[in-house]
Formats: sequence, structure tokens, C-alpha cells
Amino acid sequence: MRLWNPFALRELNALWKDPVVRGRGVPRGDGRAVLLIPGFLSGDWSMTLLHGWLQRIGYRSHLSGIYVNAFHSERMLAGLRHRIGDIHKEDPSPVTLIGHSRGGLLAKVLSQRRPKDIDQVVALGSPLANVTDLAMVTRAAVGVVTTANELGFGRRLRAEGRFAHDLRLPPLVPTTSIYTRSDDVVNFRSCLRPDIPAISVWGSHNGLVVNPEVYRLLGRLLARPRSAAG
Repeated sequence: MRLWNPFALRELNALWKDPVVRGRGVPRGDGRAVLLIPGFLSGDWSMTLLHGWLQRIGYRSHLSGIYVNAFHSERMLAGLRHRIGDIHKEDPSPVTLIGHSRGGLLAKVLSQRRPKDIDQVVALGSPLANVTDLAMVTRAAVGVVTTANELGFGRRLRAEGRFAHDLRLPPLVPTTSIYTRSDDVVNFRSCLRPDIPAISVWGSHNGLVVNPEVYRLLGRLLARPRSAAG
């Protein structure tokens, strides 16, 4: 959804004033690969600030190649698998996935299907527990996009059964949900699951990708030792 709303601009302003934007107060990266996955109706443009920050603090950050996150889930996953294949041509080590909103759902399912390729998953404002618990405007947008996908790819795609099943499964790699109780797009309770650690921050849904508190948390999460799955 739209990034530059008044709430996200407040968080962006806070980020520019915070020392974390210059890499202060977070561990230096070890060069591991990180793949950023944008949210629903967004694209790589929404992740460019986070992408640049990760590179500055010592990670090999990669954008997803997604222009708009609006196609059905299996098609989006196919593109992400191809992107990980490209990253592995440079370094076969497991990749960390950071996904915003729907991007976090895609990251979680991808880690279920390719756990040996994924080091950890960090979901930002992602309804991991209930994908339908959305604000009214967002739910309407999802309905329009779903109809467009059905017309373009066939009625058999109406129910993304395999994707929904894999999303519900206990995670196979370390997975963290970062959410905000003042989320204006998804019900924050849908970001909470008993099998996934969750961390609350201040701010808005769209502002999570430019939130200084989120950046500080990412710095700590990325510095953890590589997972056993990796």
C-alpha cells in the first residue's frame, strides 16, 4: 500500500534524525546476503532506503525485482525463487529474507519450501496468523486484485490452498514478526502467533520500512549466528 502517508513521513523524519541511520548502535554486518520483499501493491521502490542502509552497515542487500506485488502468490514465489538462484550464483550461503506486509507472508512460505536456502525470516507488519484480518479499504483492494488474477490466470487460482497451508505450518527457520499496535492496514493481532516470536514497535504499517526502531531491531536480528537450518 502507499508508503508516503503522513504517518510514514513522521517515521521517515525520525529515521533521518536518529544515529542508527548512520549505522551507530548496531553491530557491523558480516556480509551475508539479505533479500528484501515489498508489501501488497508496492514494489522495490518502497525498500530502497532499507536496502541502502543494509549495504552501508555491511550486508549484501538485494532487491526482489518486484515492480508491483499484486500477482497471485505462486507466481510471486516463482520470481523470488529465481531471485535467490541469482544470489546463490555469487554466494551459495543461505539468504535472510525481510518482507513487509504481504512480502513477509511470501518470505515465510518460501522458507517452508526452501529451508536450506533461507537463514532466517523477518516479517514487518505481516498478518501471519490471519491474512483476512485487514482494514476495510485494504480488504476491498485485495478483492479487486484477486478478481483480476482470477480473470488473468483462471478460476482454479481462487483459493490459494497450498500457500495458505504452508503459511500455517510451524516455521522451519528462525522467524520473527515485528508489528505495531497502531497498524492502520492490518489488525496487529493477526501478526501474532504462538510459534513465532513477535516484537512490538511504535509507528504505522507503511512506516515500518523507514522506522528507526525497526532498523535497530534488524541490526540485532541480522547479527545472530546463522541458523541450524542454514
